[in-house]
Amino acid sequence: MVRAGSANVTAGPTLAVVAREAGVSVPTASKVVNGREDVAPETRRRVTEALDRLGYIRRPRFDGGRAPRLVDLVVHSLETSGSGAVLHGAEEAAHDAGLELVVSAALTRSRAERPERPERGWLDKLVLRGSSGVLFHLAELSEPQYAWLAQHRIPFVMIDPVLEPPAGVVSVGAANWRGGVTATEHLLALGHERIAVVAGQRHTLCADARIAGYRSALAAAGVRHRPEYVRHADSGQDAAGRRLCELLDLPEPPTAVFVCADRMALGVYEALAARGLRVPDDMSVVGYDDLPEARWLTPALTTVRQPLSEMAATSLRLLLRMMDGHRPESTRTELSTRLVERASTAPPGSGAGGHG
Repeated sequence: MVRAGSANVTAGPTLAVVAREAGVSVPTASKVVNGREDVAPETRRRVTEALDRLGYIRRPRFDGGRAPRLVDLVVHSLETSGSGAVLHGAEEAAHDAGLELVVSAALTRSRAERPERPERGWLDKLVLRGSSGVLFHLAELSEPQYAWLAQHRIPFVMIDPVLEPPAGVVSVGAANWRGGVTATEHLLALGHERIAVVAGQRHTLCADARIAGYRSALAAAGVRHRPEYVRHADSGQDAAGRRLCELLDLPEPPTAVFVCADRMALGVYEALAARGLRVPDDMSVVGYDDLPEARWLTPALTTVRQPLSEMAATSLRLLLRMMDGHRPESTRTELSTRLVERASTAPPGSGAGGHG
């Protein structure tokens, strides 16, 4: 049995079904589940394969008393400052709610999945340790993974998903359209009209929304939108630098660029330096995220602050209500962004947009 909110629901097959599938007795199947040694290797293999094939959930065992209330935070990596901000917000909210937080990393596209079942690893561990719900800070989940969570009635919330989640999935993100407007309005107010944008991958929630905000701000100011000023890259530094070089090689290069991630802005800085151009004298740069790296750059990066810690805390509070049997009024919650002005933007100078 898996608890979802305040109701108990049956999750997966019973041990008797597994035993019948493997052609063994229920006590023998139970020995395999509980890690007993007195089972023949071939029998253990048949039972283990049946457990995996049928999706049997090994229930956590407690020595008495009330089981601790756990929630999981699954992130794509533990090595980025963005993940650190998410962890900070989730940990504080979990502490305030009296919950235990378990953190793990899961690269959902690190290896091919079998079509008949999801990559089990960390999914099974959620139930093995008795987790009451999950926060995901991943680029996306696969269809089998969504199906696994639905099958086992595990409440979960997506933090800043890259792709549009399936209908009914609860997510928390930032007001990306407004962030794109704010970044572009700042550059317009400084006197820039030749403003480019270097965004993330095409057809992702954040990139599409930030570009839409950029275009809306240009239109509101009566500035012509130039399709050649819109460039896409992945989230890495090198690709962003290449896109910036393409912009510099245009017959009429931009005087300012809105870079849709601070990490990508590092690559833009490097590309400008390689061309002998200076920020902001020759090119104003606005980033997005307000990660610690934004303050470390020289000059410090003007950027749109995305409230990652607050997004994680809000997600935890939503998850807590879902664990108690309540559904949010809306499946999508967006938190506001704000511009953080530093030294990487200035009015267009005499060398702006020059070629290196």
